Amino acid sequence: MIKSLFLALLAAVLIAGGAFAVVDATGALRSGVRWLVARLKHSDILVIPIVCVLFATAGALENMQEEIIALVPVLLVLTRTLGYDNLTAAAMSLGAAAVGAAFSPVNPFQVGIAQRLAELPLLTGAGLRILFLLAALAWWIAGTMRYAAKTRGVKDVDAADGETGPHGIRHVGVVLIVLLAFAVFVYGVLRLGWDFNQMSAVFFAMGIAAGLIGGLGLGGTAEAFVEGFKSMAYAGLLIGFARAIYVVLDQGSIIDTLVHGMFAPIAGLPTLLSAAGMMVVQTAVHVPVPSVSGQAVLTMPILTPLADLLHLPRDVTVLAYQFGAGLCDLVTPTNGALMAVLAAAGVRYERWLRFMVPMYLGLAVLAVVALAVGIAIGLP
Repeated sequence: MIKSLFLALLAAVLIAGGAFAVVDATGALRSGVRWLVARLKHSDILVIPIVCVLFATAGALENMQEEIIALVPVLLVLTRTLGYDNLTAAAMSLGAAAVGAAFSPVNPFQVGIAQRLAELPLLTGAGLRILFLLAALAWWIAGTMRYAAKTRGVKDVDAADGETGPHGIRHVGVVLIVLLAFAVFVYGVLRLGWDFNQMSAVFFAMGIAAGLIGGLGLGGTAEAFVEGFKSMAYAGLLIGFARAIYVVLDQGSIIDTLVHGMFAPIAGLPTLLSAAGMMVVQTAVHVPVPSVSGQAVLTMPILTPLADLLHLPRDVTVLAYQFGAGLCDLVTPTNGALMAVLAAAGVRYERWLRFMVPMYLGLAVLAVVALAVGIAIGLP
């Protein structure tokens, strides 16, 4: 059972990565951002909320991070046109995407994997996650707008010249295919009891359809899939290593010792403090293990029995993992996508941290409140 689940998980990660690589290869994302730049350059007040919502949606749906690197030059055109600095471009793109991923109800690379490893149905607690996703995104948008207003300079009215880019029917079709694929997947999970195998099939079909509609042809689509597999190879290796570590610990009868060692310090604590402690542990683990999927495979088999010992709902344990690992992506220097986006935008890491500290603290408070609500309403 566990072996088949692990293989299905690994296949889902590789296929989903390949499918989204196809979507990226069609140019639909870059085209959409260029179109947005052209439409919003005279609508100052709408820019930050709209861009943040779009990137947060992408983060919630597919854990978008690396794909943002190629979009940084276009985003810089937008921010310079409106007089905003480069940090604003990073905040409303990668920052918003990371917030969306951390609070996502459907992210297959994060919450989907963790819930299956905790032996929970996919999309459990989706309503709670959506509620706090909206609250977290509102906090992020407000903070980004406050920073942008404080640091705003002179508008560069010529910055967006020549940057409207193509926005044809093919690219619209690709975006619609992606949205349709997620709608089908959510329906299948909620109504038909789908799992990772069906998710892999949906994403595989999405990739093929996106490639053909986007004009890549069969050969181009296959090449994009291969590139996607390559990009996910590191995550796949981490998942494999994490699983191997767990097998060694389990076969060596070390798991019980680890669970007891983690249980003893928090045994006498209230349930909420135990959940918050798990979130802190997950934050610390994410620094040396920057892959959210690899971290889920490494930690959830250990924390699930610990949650049972503490009489803590298993989905609250998943939430603690989500928030700990997901929010850590906003600050950890081991997150390659974060460092690459900051480098491409010309933003020093120390400057990003100064902006992030109050933002991160607010998000952490929201996360603890979400844990408390999850315990209070009795999540599975």
